[in-house]
Amino acid sequence: MATKDRQAGRDEPSGLEQFRDELVDHLSARVEVLAEKAGDKLEDLTGQLLDTAENGGPLPKVGLGILQGDSPLKALVGQKVKGLKDSVVGKAKDALGGGGGKRKAGTSKSMNMVEALDVGVPIRTAYDHWTQFEAFSSFTKGVRSVSQGDETSSDWKVKVGPSTRSWKATVQEQVPDDRIVWTSEGAKGSTRGCVTFHELAPNLTRIVLVVEYYPSGLFEKTGNLWRAQGRRLRLDFKHFQRYVTFTDEEVEGWRGEIRDGEVVRTHEEATEDEEAEYEEEGAADDEEEEDDGEGGYEEEDEYDEGETEDEE
Repeated sequence: MATKDRQAGRDEPSGLEQFRDELVDHLSARVEVLAEKAGDKLEDLTGQLLDTAENGGPLPKVGLGILQGDSPLKALVGQKVKGLKDSVVGKAKDALGGGGGKRKAGTSKSMNMVEALDVGVPIRTAYDHWTQFEAFSSFTKGVRSVSQGDETSSDWKVKVGPSTRSWKATVQEQVPDDRIVWTSEGAKGSTRGCVTFHELAPNLTRIVLVVEYYPSGLFEKTGNLWRAQGRRLRLDFKHFQRYVTFTDEEVEGWRGEIRDGEVVRTHEEATEDEEAEYEEEGAADDEEEEDDGEGGYEEEDEYDEGETEDEE
């Protein structure tokens, strides 16, 4: 009988064991609650990202920053800072909308890229360097080569990630020292772009670059999700800023004008008009100097006549 009582005492859990079991149950319940809350937040964020992507708009910048490894606070602050856009960005977007380009059929989703940089050179210098497409491969890392066909068309080979893509670009609108609007077509996607130039000071120019990219194909769309093309464009844009700021090379940019994909004023006509304007301005300045000099002589003559009368 005593043996059975001792055996039953061993089967009953001790106070310490009961406390341990209750603590484990409590912690397990808390972990489940936290995991459920985190799962709900992640599901909500993922749903927002997928919903926005399916509707053709850009991914939310906060969610994108988190996906790229930024902390939620850093992503939120970055979004607020980037939300303060300069008015010139709106002008560049308006110019892009009026470029007359058409997106490639069958590609409904696009990626929008907007960048603005300031360069410490006159507006004409910045614009002239941009028109030298064939020189881009010498100072950028993404552009492999550019072959200029005529005033409105050019062939580009650009490196995006591990692959090289070919593009056929067509200038739709080009106004010297103001803006260039273009479209491009390639086997893996198409683009619409606009670059505008804004004089902030005699030796300071703001350049605004707006590009719409329509990817085609699985790899391109996957790359679009991770903004590979946007990073490549941003880096090469900064390379242009660095090159134009520090180069001592003087270039003769293309000064012609293009409207609706057609050349309405050639480079030769534009340079002749500019030279004529310079000559007219120089002649006007010379006339003003002569007039100022004659006025001074007349005053001196009147003064001399007055002195002669006093002496008499």
